[in-house]
Amino acid sequence: MTQIHPVILCGGSGTRLWPLSRKALPKPFLPLVSEETLFEQAVRRVAGDDRFAPPMVVAGAAHADLVTAQLSDTPGARLVVEPAAKNTAPAIALAAALLPRDAVMLVCPSDHHIADSAAFRAAALAGAALAAQDYLVSFGIAPDRPETGYGYIERGAPLAGGFAIARFVEKPDLAKAQHYLASGNFSWNGGIFAFRAGHLLDELAAYRPEMARLVAEAVAEGREDGTRFHPAAEAFAAIAGDSIDYAVMENTRSAAMVPADMGWSDIGNWAALADALADQADAEGNIARGGPVDLAGCKGVFALTDGPRISAVGLEDVCIIVSGGEVLVTTRDGAQAVGKLPGAVNQ
Repeated sequence: MTQIHPVILCGGSGTRLWPLSRKALPKPFLPLVSEETLFEQAVRRVAGDDRFAPPMVVAGAAHADLVTAQLSDTPGARLVVEPAAKNTAPAIALAAALLPRDAVMLVCPSDHHIADSAAFRAAALAGAALAAQDYLVSFGIAPDRPETGYGYIERGAPLAGGFAIARFVEKPDLAKAQHYLASGNFSWNGGIFAFRAGHLLDELAAYRPEMARLVAEAVAEGREDGTRFHPAAEAFAAIAGDSIDYAVMENTRSAAMVPADMGWSDIGNWAALADALADQADAEGNIARGGPVDLAGCKGVFALTDGPRISAVGLEDVCIIVSGGEVLVTTRDGAQAVGKLPGAVNQ
Protein backbone atom coordinates (compact mmCIF):
# COMPACT_ATOMS: atom_id res chain seq x y z
CA MET A 1 0.00 0.00 0.00
CA THR A 2 0.97 3.65 -0.38
CA GLN A 3 2.76 5.11 2.64
CA ILE A 4 0.72 7.10 5.14
CA HIS A 5 2.09 10.58 5.84
CA PRO A 6 1.80 11.49 9.55
CA VAL A 7 1.14 15.18 10.21
CA ILE A 8 1.67 16.08 13.86
CA LEU A 9 0.07 19.31 15.08
CA CYS A 10 1.81 21.23 17.87
CA GLY A 11 -0.62 24.05 18.62
CA GLY A 12 -2.14 25.42 21.81
CA SER A 13 -0.53 26.37 25.08
CA GLY A 14 -1.89 23.67 27.41
CA THR A 15 -3.10 26.21 29.97
CA ARG A 16 -5.46 23.73 31.65
CA LEU A 17 -2.33 21.94 32.91
CA TRP A 18 -0.97 25.16 34.41
CA PRO A 19 1.24 25.70 36.38
CA LEU A 20 3.32 22.76 35.09
CA SER A 21 2.46 23.50 31.45
CA ARG A 22 3.62 26.99 30.48
CA LYS A 23 3.55 28.90 27.21
CA ALA A 24 7.32 28.52 26.87
CA LEU A 25 7.17 24.76 27.60
CA PRO A 26 3.61 23.58 26.96
CA LYS A 27 1.95 20.20 27.41
CA PRO A 28 3.23 18.37 24.28
CA PHE A 29 6.85 18.77 25.33
CA LEU A 30 6.45 17.54 28.91
CA PRO A 31 6.97 13.94 30.14
CA LEU A 32 3.54 13.63 31.73
CA VAL A 33 2.66 9.95 31.42
CA SER A 34 6.08 8.37 30.95
CA GLU A 35 9.71 9.40 30.60
CA GLU A 36 8.94 10.39 27.02
CA THR A 37 7.07 13.61 26.26
CA LEU A 38 3.64 13.40 24.66
CA PHE A 39 5.19 14.75 21.44
CA GLU A 40 7.90 12.09 21.48
CA GLN A 41 5.22 9.44 22.00
CA ALA A 42 3.26 10.78 19.01
CA VAL A 43 6.37 10.54 16.82
CA ARG A 44 7.34 7.07 18.07
CA ARG A 45 3.82 5.74 17.43
CA VAL A 46 4.45 5.89 13.69
CA ALA A 47 8.21 5.30 13.69
CA GLY A 48 10.00 2.13 12.61
CA ASP A 49 7.08 1.05 10.41
CA ASP A 50 7.51 1.14 6.62
CA ARG A 51 3.79 1.80 6.20
CA PHE A 52 4.36 5.32 7.56
CA ALA A 53 6.48 8.02 5.96
CA PRO A 54 8.66 10.32 8.11
CA PRO A 55 6.45 12.79 9.99
CA MET A 56 5.67 16.36 9.08
CA VAL A 57 5.27 18.57 12.17
CA VAL A 58 3.36 21.86 12.16
CA ALA A 59 4.32 24.18 15.06
CA GLY A 60 4.68 27.84 15.91
CA ALA A 61 8.01 29.63 15.83
CA ALA A 62 8.13 29.81 19.65
CA HIS A 63 8.31 26.00 19.86
CA ALA A 64 10.30 25.21 16.70
CA ASP A 65 13.53 24.57 18.58
CA LEU A 66 11.73 22.30 21.07
CA VAL A 67 10.35 20.29 18.16
CA THR A 68 13.76 20.05 16.51
CA ALA A 69 15.41 18.91 19.75
CA GLN A 70 12.79 16.20 20.36
CA LEU A 71 12.95 15.08 16.71
CA SER A 72 16.73 14.66 16.85
CA ASP A 73 16.73 10.92 16.07
CA THR A 74 13.88 10.92 13.51
CA PRO A 75 15.34 10.77 9.99
CA GLY A 76 13.42 12.53 7.24
CA ALA A 77 11.19 14.54 9.56
CA ARG A 78 10.09 17.95 8.32
CA LEU A 79 8.96 20.99 10.32
CA VAL A 80 6.45 23.57 9.05
CA VAL A 81 6.80 26.76 11.09
CA GLU A 82 3.46 28.56 11.36
CA PRO A 83 3.87 32.36 11.30
CA ALA A 84 0.75 32.71 13.48
CA ALA A 85 -1.72 30.50 15.33
CA LYS A 86 -4.81 30.13 13.14
CA ASN A 87 -6.40 26.94 14.51
CA THR A 88 -6.34 23.49 12.94
CA ALA A 89 -7.82 24.05 9.46
CA PRO A 90 -5.01 26.31 8.14
CA ALA A 91 -2.36 24.18 9.89
CA ILE A 92 -3.63 21.00 8.22
CA ALA A 93 -4.06 22.78 4.88
CA LEU A 94 -0.42 23.92 5.02
CA ALA A 95 0.70 20.33 5.39
CA ALA A 96 -1.64 19.17 2.62
CA ALA A 97 -0.29 21.82 0.24
CA LEU A 98 3.27 20.59 0.86
CA LEU A 99 2.42 16.95 0.10
CA PRO A 100 1.63 15.31 -3.25
CA ARG A 101 -2.11 15.54 -3.99
CA ASP A 102 -2.50 11.76 -3.80
CA ALA A 103 -0.67 11.47 -0.47
CA VAL A 104 -2.79 10.13 2.40
CA MET A 105 -2.31 12.27 5.52
CA LEU A 106 -2.76 11.03 9.08
CA VAL A 107 -3.36 14.13 11.20
CA CYS A 108 -2.49 13.66 14.89
CA PRO A 109 -2.44 16.08 17.80
CA SER A 110 0.93 16.12 19.56
CA ASP A 111 -0.46 16.27 23.09
CA HIS A 112 -2.68 13.20 23.39
CA HIS A 113 -1.92 9.93 25.15
CA ILE A 114 -2.66 6.61 23.43
CA ALA A 115 -2.00 3.52 25.49
CA ASP A 116 -2.44 0.93 22.72
CA SER A 117 -0.17 1.80 19.79
CA ALA A 118 -1.09 -1.37 17.87
CA ALA A 119 -4.79 -0.44 17.97
CA PHE A 120 -3.87 3.08 16.85
CA ARG A 121 -1.95 1.78 13.84
CA ALA A 122 -4.78 -0.60 12.92
CA ALA A 123 -7.24 2.32 12.99
CA ALA A 124 -4.80 4.43 10.96
CA LEU A 125 -4.63 1.77 8.24
CA ALA A 126 -8.43 1.52 8.10
CA GLY A 127 -8.72 5.30 7.99
CA ALA A 128 -6.10 5.56 5.24
CA ALA A 129 -7.97 3.05 3.10
CA LEU A 130 -11.13 5.17 3.33
CA ALA A 131 -9.19 8.39 2.76
CA ALA A 132 -7.72 6.94 -0.44
CA GLN A 133 -11.34 6.62 -1.64
CA ASP A 134 -11.84 10.35 -0.96
CA TYR A 135 -13.60 10.08 2.35
CA LEU A 136 -12.62 12.66 4.95
CA VAL A 137 -12.05 10.43 7.95
CA SER A 138 -12.33 11.20 11.65
CA PHE A 139 -11.29 8.73 14.33
CA GLY A 140 -14.18 7.98 16.68
CA ILE A 141 -12.92 7.21 20.17
CA ALA A 142 -14.84 4.51 22.05
CA PRO A 143 -16.47 6.34 25.01
CA ASP A 144 -16.31 4.80 28.47
CA ARG A 145 -18.26 7.44 30.40
CA PRO A 146 -20.81 10.23 29.76
CA GLU A 147 -18.14 12.90 29.15
CA THR A 148 -19.39 16.48 28.75
CA GLY A 149 -16.01 17.93 27.78
CA TYR A 150 -15.74 16.33 24.32
CA GLY A 151 -17.57 16.64 21.03
CA TYR A 152 -19.30 13.50 19.74
CA ILE A 153 -19.73 11.77 16.38
CA GLU A 154 -22.89 9.85 15.52
CA ARG A 155 -22.21 6.91 13.23
CA GLY A 156 -24.29 6.41 10.10
CA ALA A 157 -24.32 3.72 7.44
CA PRO A 158 -21.53 1.11 7.60
CA LEU A 159 -18.59 1.36 5.20
CA ALA A 160 -15.71 -1.01 4.59
CA GLY A 161 -13.52 -0.44 7.64
CA GLY A 162 -15.71 2.26 9.18
CA PHE A 163 -18.96 4.21 9.01
CA ALA A 164 -20.40 7.25 7.35
CA ILE A 165 -20.86 10.11 9.81
CA ALA A 166 -24.49 10.97 10.48
CA ARG A 167 -23.64 14.16 12.37
CA PHE A 168 -21.19 15.91 14.62
CA VAL A 169 -22.47 16.97 18.04
CA GLU A 170 -21.07 19.79 20.19
CA LYS A 171 -20.09 19.18 23.82
CA PRO A 172 -23.36 17.96 25.40
CA ASP A 173 -24.91 18.42 28.81
CA LEU A 174 -24.82 15.42 31.16
CA ALA A 175 -28.26 14.09 30.20
CA LYS A 176 -27.38 14.07 26.50
CA ALA A 177 -23.98 12.54 27.19
CA GLN A 178 -25.65 9.73 29.15
CA HIS A 179 -28.05 9.15 26.26
CA TYR A 180 -25.19 9.07 23.73
CA LEU A 181 -23.29 6.54 25.82
CA ALA A 182 -26.33 4.30 26.31
CA SER A 183 -27.27 4.33 22.62
CA GLY A 184 -23.94 2.85 21.48
CA ASN A 185 -24.10 4.93 18.28
CA PHE A 186 -21.82 7.76 19.38
CA SER A 187 -18.06 8.15 19.68
CA TRP A 188 -15.88 10.92 21.03
CA ASN A 189 -14.32 13.19 18.44
CA GLY A 190 -10.62 12.68 19.18
CA GLY A 191 -9.22 15.22 16.73
CA ILE A 192 -7.39 12.55 14.67
CA PHE A 193 -8.07 12.50 10.92
CA ALA A 194 -7.08 10.86 7.64
CA PHE A 195 -7.36 12.69 4.30
CA ARG A 196 -6.08 12.51 0.77
CA ALA A 197 -4.20 15.80 0.57
CA GLY A 198 -5.65 16.95 -2.74
CA HIS A 199 -9.22 16.07 -1.78
CA LEU A 200 -8.92 17.96 1.50
CA LEU A 201 -7.68 21.07 -0.35
CA ASP A 202 -10.55 20.78 -2.83
CA GLU A 203 -13.09 20.56 -0.01
CA LEU A 204 -11.48 23.49 1.80
CA ALA A 205 -11.71 25.53 -1.41
CA ALA A 206 -15.41 24.67 -1.65
CA TYR A 207 -16.30 25.66 1.91
CA ARG A 208 -13.60 28.19 2.89
CA PRO A 209 -12.35 29.57 -0.45
CA GLU A 210 -10.53 32.56 1.02
CA MET A 211 -8.68 30.38 3.52
CA ALA A 212 -7.71 27.97 0.75
CA ARG A 213 -6.47 30.84 -1.42
CA LEU A 214 -4.37 32.37 1.34
CA VAL A 215 -2.87 29.02 2.37
CA ALA A 216 -1.88 28.39 -1.26
CA GLU A 217 -0.33 31.85 -1.43
CA ALA A 218 1.54 31.37 1.85
CA VAL A 219 3.00 28.10 0.56
CA ALA A 220 3.84 29.45 -2.92
CA GLU A 221 5.69 32.43 -1.42
CA GLY A 222 7.24 30.48 1.49
CA ARG A 223 10.85 29.46 1.85
CA GLU A 224 12.80 26.33 2.73
CA ASP A 225 15.43 26.42 5.47
CA GLY A 226 17.01 22.98 5.71
CA THR A 227 14.34 20.68 7.14
CA ARG A 228 12.11 23.65 8.01
CA PHE A 229 9.53 25.31 5.79
CA HIS A 230 8.44 28.88 6.53
CA PRO A 231 5.12 29.92 4.92
CA ALA A 232 4.85 33.55 3.84
CA ALA A 233 3.89 35.46 6.97
CA GLU A 234 1.78 38.20 5.38
CA ALA A 235 -0.55 35.85 3.51
CA PHE A 236 -0.89 33.50 6.49
CA ALA A 237 -1.61 36.36 8.90
CA ALA A 238 -4.58 37.39 6.74
CA ILE A 239 -6.32 34.03 7.29
CA ALA A 240 -9.46 33.99 9.45
CA GLY A 241 -8.64 30.96 11.59
CA ASP A 242 -11.04 28.08 12.09
CA SER A 243 -11.00 24.45 13.21
CA ILE A 244 -10.99 21.65 10.65
CA ASP A 245 -14.30 20.48 12.14
CA TYR A 246 -16.10 23.76 11.47
CA ALA A 247 -14.31 24.60 8.23
CA VAL A 248 -14.65 21.24 6.49
CA MET A 249 -15.81 18.18 8.44
CA GLU A 250 -19.26 19.51 9.39
CA ASN A 251 -19.87 20.68 5.81
CA THR A 252 -18.52 17.91 3.61
CA ARG A 253 -20.74 15.17 2.16
CA SER A 254 -17.90 12.64 2.36
CA ALA A 255 -17.30 12.51 6.12
CA ALA A 256 -16.53 9.05 7.51
CA MET A 257 -15.35 7.69 10.82
CA VAL A 258 -13.18 4.80 11.93
CA PRO A 259 -13.93 3.44 15.42
CA ALA A 260 -10.88 3.31 17.66
CA ASP A 261 -10.58 1.71 21.10
CA MET A 262 -6.94 2.45 21.90
CA GLY A 263 -6.69 3.80 25.44
CA TRP A 264 -6.99 7.40 24.27
CA SER A 265 -6.90 10.50 26.49
CA ASP A 266 -6.43 14.11 25.49
CA ILE A 267 -4.79 14.77 28.91
CA GLY A 268 -6.96 17.87 28.79
CA ASN A 269 -6.76 18.75 32.49
CA TRP A 270 -5.34 17.51 35.79
CA ALA A 271 -8.20 15.08 36.37
CA ALA A 272 -7.58 13.52 32.93
CA LEU A 273 -3.88 13.15 33.71
CA ALA A 274 -4.74 11.47 37.02
CA ASP A 275 -6.99 9.05 35.13
CA ALA A 276 -4.17 8.26 32.68
CA LEU A 277 -1.91 7.46 35.66
CA ALA A 278 -4.50 5.39 37.51
CA ASP A 279 -2.22 2.35 37.54
CA GLN A 280 0.10 4.30 39.87
CA ALA A 281 -2.60 4.97 42.48
CA ASP A 282 -2.45 3.56 46.00
CA ALA A 283 -5.26 1.61 47.65
CA GLU A 284 -7.17 4.84 48.32
CA GLY A 285 -6.84 6.09 44.75
CA ASN A 286 -4.18 8.67 45.61
CA ILE A 287 -1.35 9.46 43.17
CA ALA A 288 1.82 11.25 44.31
CA ARG A 289 4.52 12.45 41.91
CA GLY A 290 7.69 14.45 42.36
CA GLY A 291 9.03 15.62 45.72
CA PRO A 292 7.77 14.68 49.21
CA VAL A 293 4.01 14.16 49.44
CA ASP A 294 2.17 13.21 52.66
CA LEU A 295 -1.52 12.34 52.30
CA ALA A 296 -3.42 11.38 55.49
CA GLY A 297 -6.99 10.16 55.28
CA CYS A 298 -7.24 11.24 51.63
CA LYS A 299 -9.03 9.54 48.74
CA GLY A 300 -8.62 10.17 45.02
CA VAL A 301 -6.04 12.94 45.51
CA PHE A 302 -3.55 13.72 42.75
CA ALA A 303 -0.48 15.53 44.12
CA LEU A 304 2.52 16.70 42.09
CA THR A 305 5.40 18.85 43.30
CA ASP A 306 8.73 19.96 41.88
CA GLY A 307 10.28 20.25 45.35
CA PRO A 308 8.21 21.78 48.17
CA ARG A 309 6.47 19.26 50.40
CA ILE A 310 2.74 18.74 49.90
CA SER A 311 0.83 17.74 53.04
CA ALA A 312 -2.92 17.12 52.94
CA VAL A 313 -5.41 15.69 55.41
CA GLY A 314 -8.92 14.39 54.78
CA LEU A 315 -9.28 15.53 51.19
CA GLU A 316 -11.18 13.70 48.47
CA ASP A 317 -11.07 14.05 44.66
CA VAL A 318 -8.69 17.01 44.71
CA CYS A 319 -5.65 17.87 42.57
CA ILE A 320 -2.73 19.73 44.21
CA ILE A 321 0.05 20.99 41.93
CA VAL A 322 3.22 22.83 42.99
CA SER A 323 5.43 23.89 40.07
CA GLY A 324 7.72 26.79 39.30
CA GLY A 325 6.81 28.73 42.42
CA GLU A 326 3.05 28.45 41.76
CA VAL A 327 0.47 26.44 43.73
CA LEU A 328 -2.79 25.14 42.28
CA VAL A 329 -5.55 23.39 44.24
CA THR A 330 -8.68 22.25 42.40
CA THR A 331 -11.39 19.66 42.70
CA ARG A 332 -11.53 17.11 39.88
CA ASP A 333 -14.76 18.74 38.69
CA GLY A 334 -13.12 22.17 38.66
CA ALA A 335 -10.08 21.05 36.67
CA GLN A 336 -11.62 22.08 33.33
CA ALA A 337 -11.59 25.74 34.44
CA VAL A 338 -7.89 25.95 35.36
CA GLY A 339 -6.97 27.50 32.02
CA LYS A 340 -9.18 30.51 32.82
CA LEU A 341 -7.33 31.41 36.02
CA PRO A 342 -5.30 34.65 35.95
CA GLY A 343 -2.05 32.76 36.55
CA ALA A 344 -2.66 30.58 33.49
CA VAL A 345 -3.95 33.38 31.25
CA ASN A 346 -1.48 36.13 32.14
CA GLN A 347 1.84 34.40 31.60
